[in-house]
Amino acid sequence: MPRMRIVVAMSGGVDSSVAAALLHDEGHDVIGVSMQLYDQSEGQASFGSCCSIDDLHDARRVAAAIDIPHYIVNFERQFDEQVVSNFVREYAAGRTPLPCARCNSDLKFATLADRARGFGADAVATGHYARVDHDSAAGRYLLKRGVDPVKDQSYFLFSLTQEQLAVARFPVGDRPKDAVRDYARARRLPVADKPDSQEICFIPDHDYRSFVEKQLPGGAGDGVFVDEQGRVLGTHDGIHRFTVGQRKGLGLASPSRTPMYVLALRPAAQQVVVGPRTSLEQTRLTASGVNWIAVEPAGPVRAHVQIRHRHQPAAATVRSLGDARAEVVFDAPQIAITPGQAVVFYEGDVVIGGGWID
Repeated sequence: MPRMRIVVAMSGGVDSSVAAALLHDEGHDVIGVSMQLYDQSEGQASFGSCCSIDDLHDARRVAAAIDIPHYIVNFERQFDEQVVSNFVREYAAGRTPLPCARCNSDLKFATLADRARGFGADAVATGHYARVDHDSAAGRYLLKRGVDPVKDQSYFLFSLTQEQLAVARFPVGDRPKDAVRDYARARRLPVADKPDSQEICFIPDHDYRSFVEKQLPGGAGDGVFVDEQGRVLGTHDGIHRFTVGQRKGLGLASPSRTPMYVLALRPAAQQVVVGPRTSLEQTRLTASGVNWIAVEPAGPVRAHVQIRHRHQPAAATVRSLGDARAEVVFDAPQIAITPGQAVVFYEGDVVIGGGWID
């Protein structure tokens, strides 16, 4: 690769730190950029372990260690509009949001790509475990899984456009996590043994229910549990407290002693529909907001489809419905297809496209 000027999104974690170090060691002109995503002046540094004020300090220490310039940019307004507000709206609408996908591609990558031009940069790099390739015959960029199947993050990046993929660099996507840690130690990066973040960064104490309640105008609405026949089984404190497939925390006693699961959420009536696990099995879904990274198919295509980050991809037939919508029909029933989550279509390691489950 010829020498380039590359902006690296530095979160303060080991993956983005190694991404910056790798590119610098390859001889590129690297600029580190960290995002301040929420107001940290009132004790909010306790929000999770991602993008906190400590992470910004860690990113700056890494930049100093590898001798690259480092800048902090304020994206509080964009983060609130595109990620936090969406998170609250989705829960209020009876859907289960995926804020990390909204943040990684819709906010971080798209916004950094714009900022990179201001730095005169040729590309944008992150610490995601994914890969970009170019199909010269089709004249399109391809998004591929990272080589480490446990750490692969291509699922969260399905919405990247051709223009964004053209400037995307994922330096750690071609190596396993252990090798990334080893490189960080060999390079004496101060975050070499820093734990990975696991939680949603803007939710203190993992209590998303209380967070949503505080953000909802007028608070959350009470409602009822109903079975599949519409019979009322009990009351609840708001549909935002539940997600499709949930079993624990319902506080319901089944007359037949059969464990009860959340089957659906009906926000207009504030109803939580519950039933046996077998009723969670579905073979079909529709998705909106679909982004076709490969060419939009003219007819049905076979794919392996992922409906959650840790979901084992399942064989299915995918058909474009036009207007950025798609239908997926699985060969075998899938458990807990959840509105609001991402559905991503794969052909081998290549992401064909993806969207949001209706």
